[in-house]
Amino acid sequence: MEARRTILLPLAVLASLTACTDVPAPAPPSGSPGGPSASVTAPSGSAPAATRSPARFDKALHDELIGMFRRDQAERNGEPVAESDQTRTARLKEIIAEHGWPTIDLVGEDGEDAAWTIAQHSDLDPAFQQQAVELLRSAVAVGQASPGNLAYLEDRVAVAKGEPQTYGTQVRCGPDGPVPATPIHDEAGLDARRATAGLPPFATYLAELAAVCAEDDG
Repeated sequence: MEARRTILLPLAVLASLTACTDVPAPAPPSGSPGGPSASVTAPSGSAPAATRSPARFDKALHDELIGMFRRDQAERNGEPVAESDQTRTARLKEIIAEHGWPTIDLVGEDGEDAAWTIAQHSDLDPAFQQQAVELLRSAVAVGQASPGNLAYLEDRVAVAKGEPQTYGTQVRCGPDGPVPATPIHDEAGLDARRATAGLPPFATYLAELAAVCAEDDG
């Protein structure tokens, strides 16, 4: 079988994403509600602030992000929606300009996951995706975003550049089953890095994806 698409298996109840394109598609990592809350230390440097000011839960913003997430998923399931990825990207940019990254305190774990999903699907704006990585890194460092979300987005940005990925989250269906979309940096330390991000061992991940690839063959 010729490699056709990149896939990611959903790892949380929050979302069930279907990847039908040739670019890596995300699935909510285990930092989603109910998953592990592992922490990742941000590297030194001047990363953007995670949030503009101490956040109070904003129900209206939470509900807006969840609505955007649901329309994102509906579109990927082939349902007609009245907006595009670009429209959702533009709105997320506006939200970030006002609030910084939508943190857990501000919009809840599911709202933060929704914001990440939209950023993950902002492939037509790689500069924004890179900005989102930096914002997520700062938010994760203070416990205000999912380490798994950061891992997935870091890998997605790397794969889009044709660079090695760090966590092995971006996988495609190859002739013999799932394979990384690009090589993995320091494979010997992969499972340790995945554990730090709250992700399962790579072999477990590939085993889960094998069934999806087999179904794709059928």
